[in-house]
Amino acid sequence: MSTVPSPSETPETPNTEETLRKQIRLNVNGVEHDLTIEARRTLLDTLRDDLALTGAKPGCNMGQCGACTVLMDGEAVYSCLTLAIECQGHAITTIEGLSGPNGELDPVQEAIIAHDALQCGFCTPGQALALKALLAHNPHPTDEEIDRGLSGNLCRCGAYPKLRAAARALAGREDA
Repeated sequence: MSTVPSPSETPETPNTEETLRKQIRLNVNGVEHDLTIEARRTLLDTLRDDLALTGAKPGCNMGQCGACTVLMDGEAVYSCLTLAIECQGHAITTIEGLSGPNGELDPVQEAIIAHDALQCGFCTPGQALALKALLAHNPHPTDEEIDRGLSGNLCRCGAYPKLRAAARALAGREDA
């Protein structure tokens, strides 16, 4: 005799919004946040809609433009492709968290400004975080490594030469 209930005896759990919501804890910019979100919610939507951190931009929502780039444990990730629930136990840094506690700019931000490597500014947060991740792994990148490190971030204004100059300056290169 089987102890498994037949389908007609199994109570169905409706897929309501309430049953799909999960409690999560995110560490964003050094602050712990307890949230109740849908399990399918992206990190991008959670940052923007639940935490009011709007520096990460919704661009393509397909991981092709880089406007939504944030750092997870120091690695550049597309927040539009990352589920918020997957970020528990990881340190998330957004552009809002890149500057110091008293508002002093990070050296990456200073270099971007000094080299006028922002035009419309839409892609700048993602570019800055991608550059931060690159320099953390490779403090003295070649031009090819800079280009590769920023290749996942598109700039419709064409600020690439100025971004490369900012990266060169941060790397201590004389050809900045």
